[in-house]
Amino acid sequence: MDSSEAGPLLTDDRGNALLAFTWEDEGTPPGDAPLPAALVALWCAGRVLMVFDRYRQSWELPGGRIEQGETSRQAALRELSEESGQEPEEPLRFVGYAKFVLAPDQRVEYLAVFAGHCAGVRDFQANEETEAIHWWDLLEALPGHVQRLDAYLAELTRLPGTSAHPG
Repeated sequence: MDSSEAGPLLTDDRGNALLAFTWEDEGTPPGDAPLPAALVALWCAGRVLMVFDRYRQSWELPGGRIEQGETSRQAALRELSEESGQEPEEPLRFVGYAKFVLAPDQRVEYLAVFAGHCAGVRDFQANEETEAIHWWDLLEALPGHVQRLDAYLAELTRLPGTSAHPG
């Protein structure tokens, strides 16, 4: 699904827009814009892990910058651990590349998107970046602002055969 010519798939309240989502090979990222970040949708019992970012004051998927010498997969795992203390029970599944145009400077970037599953939830300790975590079914209201782009990407990562409501 690459629909960047038809306009954005979704725009958030800050003016950031998801232009396209492509299911590509992890080893060959798109070359028409930088790939500076990765995120992960970690699922447990039909719910996805959301972290409350202290700086942006919103619920979002764990993720962040790819550091020097790090792969996007390594960055996704590191950010997941740093922001939430959670770990997948199996290797992360590469889902695809999200192409964004970011406000206010209209910078085009890609984000590598991964998904995983965990059978049990680890204890969470609030930290400098993350105030709280929540396992979200994509339907219930969360206290505070939810990043629409992250909710959309979470839905794209849902594994076949799962539903928003466990059971």
